[in-house]
Amino acid sequence: MKNGTCPKCGSRNVYTADDLPLKGGPFGSNCIPVGLFSMAPLDNYVCADCGLVESYVADKAKLEEIARRWSPINKVEEKEDTQE
Repeated sequence: MKNGTCPKCGSRNVYTADDLPLKGGPFGSNCIPVGLFSMAPLDNYVCADCGLVESYVADKAKLEEIARRWSPINKVEEKEDTQE
């Protein structure tokens, strides 16, 4: 959707907002928690035709922090496979 085309319906009626007042900070509503005192602001893209929303972490340094702190999906899947 970053290219302006909705992957769900093919519409080019896609919008984003870079200047949201609650995008960052400790109480930012447009963020995801990374750690106890760390938040990652999100860039959101919305299709005004079908309503699909995609979110991307805006700060590349937060991507590195997420990779250090969060569990990778491939390891979780491997662990579930071995428990069956």
